[in-house]
Amino acid sequence: MIKTKSYVISKFVVMEAYKRVKANKGASGVDDESLETFEAKLKGNLYKLWNRMSSGSYFPPPVKRVEIDKKTGCKRLLGIPTVTDRIAQMVVKMNLEPKLEPKFHSDSYGYRPGKSALDAVGKARERCWRYNWVIDLDIKGFFDNLNHDLLKRALEKHWPEKWEMLYIDRWLKAPIQLEDGSLVERDKGTPQGGVISPLLANLYLHYTLDEWLRKYFPDNPSERYADDSIVHCKTESEAISLLVSLKERVQQCGLVLHPDKTKIVYCKDADRLGNYPVTKFDFLGYTFRARRSKNKYGKHFINFTPAISNEAKKSIRQEMRNWKVHLRSDKSLQDLSKMFNPVLRGWYQYYGRFYKSELYTVYRHFNRTLSRWAMRKYKKLKGHKRQAEYRLGRIAKDNPRLFYHWQLGLKPATGQ
Repeated sequence: MIKTKSYVISKFVVMEAYKRVKANKGASGVDDESLETFEAKLKGNLYKLWNRMSSGSYFPPPVKRVEIDKKTGCKRLLGIPTVTDRIAQMVVKMNLEPKLEPKFHSDSYGYRPGKSALDAVGKARERCWRYNWVIDLDIKGFFDNLNHDLLKRALEKHWPEKWEMLYIDRWLKAPIQLEDGSLVERDKGTPQGGVISPLLANLYLHYTLDEWLRKYFPDNPSERYADDSIVHCKTESEAISLLVSLKERVQQCGLVLHPDKTKIVYCKDADRLGNYPVTKFDFLGYTFRARRSKNKYGKHFINFTPAISNEAKKSIRQEMRNWKVHLRSDKSLQDLSKMFNPVLRGWYQYYGRFYKSELYTVYRHFNRTLSRWAMRKYKKLKGHKRQAEYRLGRIAKDNPRLFYHWQLGLKPATGQ
C-alpha cells in the first residue's frame, strides 16, 4: 500500500523558497543556525521540512526577540524566525500571495511586487497638489496588536488551502523567546521580521482601511505602505469628520491610532491662504512641506512637495560616523570607494528622487569626513584642513566617478 501525504506540497516550491530566503539573507533564530550551517546538510534539511509540511506535522519553533534602535530613539521589536521556519513561511507565502495580490488596492504599496515606497511618495506628492488637507495616520503598535480572529476571517474570504491556514495559525501562536530564554505566549500580533508577516499585515489593513475607505469614502484617496498611511481631504471639516470615523474603524478592528503622531495637516503653498498649526508631515523618510521650487520656465514659486526628512539625514550622518572613515588610514581612496559607494548611490537613488538639493548636505558631510581621513593618512596634510580639501578637490576633478556624489558636482573644495 502506497502511503500518501496529507497535503500536496511540491518539492520544487520548497527548493525555490530556500533560494529566496538565501537571497534575503538574515540573522539566525533561536537555534543559532546560520544559512551556512543549514546549507551544510541542505538536501536532508529541505527534505525533512518538505516531509513535515506535507504530513501536517511541522510545528514552528519560538521566534527570537531582537530590539533595534529606531530613528526616534525608541526600540523596534523584531521577531526573527529560524532559517528552517523562514523557508516554511516562504513556501506558504509563494502559494498564498498570487491569490491575495490581485485583490489588493492600487494605492497599497508596501511589500508588493512591482510597487515601492517611492511610488507611494510620488502619488502622495501629486495628490497633495490637488487636495488641501491630509490626515497623517499612525497606528500604535500595529504588528503587535493585529487581531488573530479577524485576520483568519479575512483569509477565509480568499479560499486558502487547508494546509496554508494550518501553518498560519501555528505561526500566529508561536511564542516569543526573550534574551534571557524565557517564552512569552501570544494571542495577538504577528512578528515584525517574519517572512509571512508583511503579506498578512497587508491583508489585515486591506479590509481595515483600504476597502473600507473605498466603500464609504470614495472621494478621499489614500496611500499606504504597510501600516504607514495618509488620506487626502478637500476641506478641514471633511478631514476632522473623517478622522473621527477612522478612529472608530480601527478600534473596531482591535487597533488604536497614536494620539500624538496622528494629525491633520494643511498642505500650505503660495496659493493656499490661512494660518494653521500643522503644515507639514513625514512619510516614508520624506518631509512634505512648502518649499521654494522652480517651474520649467525658470520662475520660482512656493510648492508643497517632499524632500528628505531631517530624521533621515540625521540617520545617514550617524551611519557615516559608524563607518569611522577617518580611522581607516590603511585604506586607499579606491578602497573607500569600493566600500561605501554602493551605499552612497543607494541614498541618492531613494532620497534624490524628489527635491534632491536637500540631500546634498549629507554628501558634503561625507566630503568633510574624507578630509579628516586624508589628514590622518598623509603627514603633510596633518592639521591642514583646507589643503586636505583642496587635494581631494583636485582628485575629484580628475576622477569624478570615484565617489557617486562627485559625478553629481558635489566635489570637495574647489570642485564644489
